[in-house]
Amino acid sequence: MTDPLAVLQRIRETQPREIPRAGELCELCAEPIADEHGHLVDLEARNLMCACRGCFLLFTSDGAGGGHFRSVPDRYLSFSDFELSPEQWDNLQIPVSVAFFFLNSSLGRVAAFYPGPAGATESELPLDTWAEVIDANPQLTTLQPDVEAFLVRSKPNQGGTECYIVPIDACYELVGHLRTLWRGFDGGKEANAKLDLFFESVRTRAQ
Repeated sequence: MTDPLAVLQRIRETQPREIPRAGELCELCAEPIADEHGHLVDLEARNLMCACRGCFLLFTSDGAGGGHFRSVPDRYLSFSDFELSPEQWDNLQIPVSVAFFFLNSSLGRVAAFYPGPAGATESELPLDTWAEVIDANPQLTTLQPDVEAFLVRSKPNQGGTECYIVPIDACYELVGHLRTLWRGFDGGKEANAKLDLFFESVRTRAQ
């Protein structure tokens, strides 16, 4: 089987290219990329990288590149019958109305994050409560480690809870937007308006 990292090295060595404007390069091979592009998760550095289509496709298979990089998929999945009681939400110890959860393969456990003025803040996730959520909603076992997130917005006064599986980069994009808008304890008017627009987009994609 061809080693994806060796392929990248050959690309670097054999394809001279013009230097585009800053911010428009694949972070692996320096290929120019469009505004709309895919992302990779660097599993060692635990960060996101912008990728051209070729590099994105190289790392779509499990184990490609020695497991160093993984492509972020574009799946949006809605859970219309998801079961999460107000008590379970409280037990998850999330102080705001929105959070995302993903399986961190390096740590071997689920990590929980919520937005705020400092960006993404990690919450100490009670494993017994998460186990209860999984037992009640076995479809969560399809969540791909590191690259997909379980996104939840709790709205107890507006019909319950919205739940989705989304690409992990969508969550960090949301956190980045909210960081500049967040005011007070619950985010304030502008942040909540941004949340409404974001979840409207997620709702549409999940259909």
